[in-house]
Amino acid sequence: MTVSDLSADLAAMMPDLRGRLAADVRLADITWFRVGGAAQALFTPADEADLAYFLANCPRDLPVTVIGLGSNLLVRDGGVEGVVIRLGRGFANVTAEPGNRIRAGTAVPDVKVARAAADAGIAGLAFYRGIPGSIGGALRMNAGAHGSETKDVLFEARAVDRQGNIHVLSNADMGFSYRHSSVPKDWILTEALYQGRPGDSAAILQEMEEVAQYREKNQPIKERTGGSTFKNPPGQSSWRLVDEAGCRGLRVGGAKVSEMHCNFLINDANATAEDIERLGETVRARVKANSGIELQWEIIRLGEPLPGCPTGEALAEAEVL
Repeated sequence: MTVSDLSADLAAMMPDLRGRLAADVRLADITWFRVGGAAQALFTPADEADLAYFLANCPRDLPVTVIGLGSNLLVRDGGVEGVVIRLGRGFANVTAEPGNRIRAGTAVPDVKVARAAADAGIAGLAFYRGIPGSIGGALRMNAGAHGSETKDVLFEARAVDRQGNIHVLSNADMGFSYRHSSVPKDWILTEALYQGRPGDSAAILQEMEEVAQYREKNQPIKERTGGSTFKNPPGQSSWRLVDEAGCRGLRVGGAKVSEMHCNFLINDANATAEDIERLGETVRARVKANSGIELQWEIIRLGEPLPGCPTGEALAEAEVL
């Protein structure tokens, strides 16, 4: 089936689809690294009901991948087979509710949730000011910063499974652990309800400003990066392990380890996705050789490489100038 045939066939079998379905969409244009190939088809559902309709009628053997704002994501150069779903305007509402609660669609940027909570005098969500990306990714990865995590404030979430069924998940149902949730990989999270506590808006805004200043001072937020690259091992800091392995400023092609913060990889010279993944795997290999600790990727890697190209640990280079 060709790229154009896939989109046309899906549209034909779903006459009541209201969202946008497009063929051969460059994902480099919508990811923060600005690298990677195309989605065979990209679907942007109108709302949760439209998403459920699509999933209920989608062929079971067709690969389906979900992305958010593309902040913590590396799309490989060969692109992504099947359908990529990107939640948009229909999942971008955020409102304050009685009882110090905030309800947000999963396409809402984390920072916008922090601001909505501050405006409503709801404390507990200011840490989201320091996390790039959207609420969907925050739920999926139990995003956290500055001593707080998503699991500390989530009351419940909504999701649609591959058959189009809608589920309401409690905090316990999410199966949260460090930078992880156990929600089935083929379920698409659509909404979050947060439980905060009474707070003073001015004090919360001040806390958010301190978080923003910390990020600007300590992280390369103005670069083309994917955020934190590796998870912190128990009792360790990834950036310190990377630094001790001599990887600060290390370069592969157009990709570089940030000299400001060693747990960030940067596309600073027209890098390819392979450059970035090769750099990450080289860092992992050097850290393991130096400390015995095997770093785990926090950035999600999607898709296929160009024909004949390796992925994963096979990319690691022993020596890089």
